[in-house]
Amino acid sequence: MRMKEAGTLLVLDTWKEAPHMRATSLLRTLIALKHTRITGFEFTDLGIEVGVAPSTRVPYCSGCLCRARHVYDHRAREWRHLDFAGMKVTLKYWQRRVDCRRCGGVRIELVPWAEPDSDFTRDFEDQVAYLAQVTDQTTVMKLMRISWKTVGTIAQRVVARLGPADRLDGLEYIGIDELSYRRHHEYVTTVVDHVATKVVWAAPGKSADTVAGFFEDLGPERAAKLKVVTMDMSAAYITAVEKGATQARIVFDRFHVQRMAQDAVDQVRREQVRLLAGSDDAKTLKKTRWALLKNPWNLSAVEKGKLVDVQRENRPLYRAYLLKETLADILGGRQINVARDRLQDWTSWAAHSRLAPLKKLATTIRDHIEGILAFIATGLTNATIEGINGKIRVITRRAYGFHSATSLISFIFLCCTGLVLSPILKMPDLHPLHD
Repeated sequence: MRMKEAGTLLVLDTWKEAPHMRATSLLRTLIALKHTRITGFEFTDLGIEVGVAPSTRVPYCSGCLCRARHVYDHRAREWRHLDFAGMKVTLKYWQRRVDCRRCGGVRIELVPWAEPDSDFTRDFEDQVAYLAQVTDQTTVMKLMRISWKTVGTIAQRVVARLGPADRLDGLEYIGIDELSYRRHHEYVTTVVDHVATKVVWAAPGKSADTVAGFFEDLGPERAAKLKVVTMDMSAAYITAVEKGATQARIVFDRFHVQRMAQDAVDQVRREQVRLLAGSDDAKTLKKTRWALLKNPWNLSAVEKGKLVDVQRENRPLYRAYLLKETLADILGGRQINVARDRLQDWTSWAAHSRLAPLKKLATTIRDHIEGILAFIATGLTNATIEGINGKIRVITRRAYGFHSATSLISFIFLCCTGLVLSPILKMPDLHPLHD
């Protein structure tokens, strides 16, 4: 290999040393698609169009993946491939349609670089899906020069191609929860495998019919293997689970129960503020919200002082605070029989507290006491699913909202099912240059 000096640059006179390295061979090396021949190319205003063809002469049916020697007709078709140096790369091929005897009809030919129903190569789709996992949808759209809707469609195809064949196999411990999107006007129900900590199912809505759809997909045989289902106290979810998996133990999320107690305390605080409006005692309740709702070990010195003032000046509110803290202490226990006795005492105390929000909570806990105690027996909560929901909310904010549940669900499966993607970094085989 000779070098020629051009000004201050050294230029490798490669083409004279490797005359057999034609442009089509160079394109084949750069495109790096297996089982694919380069038949020609043409530069256009937008980039380069490359003629391709499968390396096999006999076509394969895209339906049964078997050879089909009877060609029905040919149709021109194009596929987007990864760009070269900012140039848009389009693959062109006269795709055959075959008369497949096994499938019993006309099917398009299977090509090695793309899925039958896609206008993009697999490399292009994998790159789009990887970018969608790590950045916002608008950036992906601009970088890859495709539409917003196409990003979601590609995400669906990549999940179907690279994800597990059946995410619902082997489920025993699951959690069910809903997630709001579009300013809380629409909901998506997600089901998480507690063992694998992955989303295994999602669908629009939060009704009993929505969860019934999960059990329909799961099937009665696999539903019979479920041992524990964690959820909040949604009547719709309870009905669907009791009907779809009668043997499964329902566990009500501990933090949901404690949140209900916090809401009850906050209702009491607001009622006291209204009752004492304009009086000197109302000053005691200023800036007490977080002091009443926080865990005692997280209180600052100022917040501890606020609690002391509440204890001295407002007995009803302090009684509500004690009920909240006692309930949290009961749920932190490890002996289910002890917890049962303490929880029954607590409901009696709350029912006679003369505080309407706490009396209502006592009735709710009494009606669902077995599911609440099941947390102490199993130690399972919806913490896993809440963590995943936090990730989904980040995805939603990153996309500046989703206009349909279908698009959101496609990104949930892309980012929250354990699917690991990497950027397309192919190392071309350059050995012909060194022959």
